[in-house]
Amino acid sequence: MKKILQGFIFFFFIFNLTNSHAQVAYIDINFILNNSEVGKSLNNFLKSINDENLIKYKKIEDDLINKEKSLLAQQNIIDKNQFENKVKNIKNEINKYKTEKKISNDNLNKIKINNTKKILEILNPIITKYVETHSISLVFPKKNIIVGKKKLDITDKIIILLNDKIKTLNF
Repeated sequence: MKKILQGFIFFFFIFNLTNSHAQVAYIDINFILNNSEVGKSLNNFLKSINDENLIKYKKIEDDLINKEKSLLAQQNIIDKNQFENKVKNIKNEINKYKTEKKISNDNLNKIKINNTKKILEILNPIITKYVETHSISLVFPKKNIIVGKKKLDITDKIIILLNDKIKTLNF
């Protein structure tokens, strides 16, 4: 029942907009975040950090694998207690590696989230001004549009305005 009521209200709202000759548009925020100059600079920055982390953790991972192989080769040669101590040490190193890698990934995600918020804070007034100057009554996110006329898509126009406003952020 609640969904029927919501649907009725939505269609009533759209019907009123179309009868009052209000203009409707849609925008693809993800496309803007990935294809604007500031978005591309953020993606390049994140990629460089990720690449550094991959190299760093690949080296640690290879080192741990070599230690494990070396220990397995010594299994029948060394004392059982000594072997168990070395296994325990390798397990501790593996746990430390996993923890560091998780912290590194979490930090990368925080950087992405914080800088995306900064871009959205810059983008919001640009969209608002564009909507006001072009007498647009309603803007939908593109992900919620099933079918729409291409002329109602304001994404490219907003990218141009964003690129004029800012090229990069201080990361």
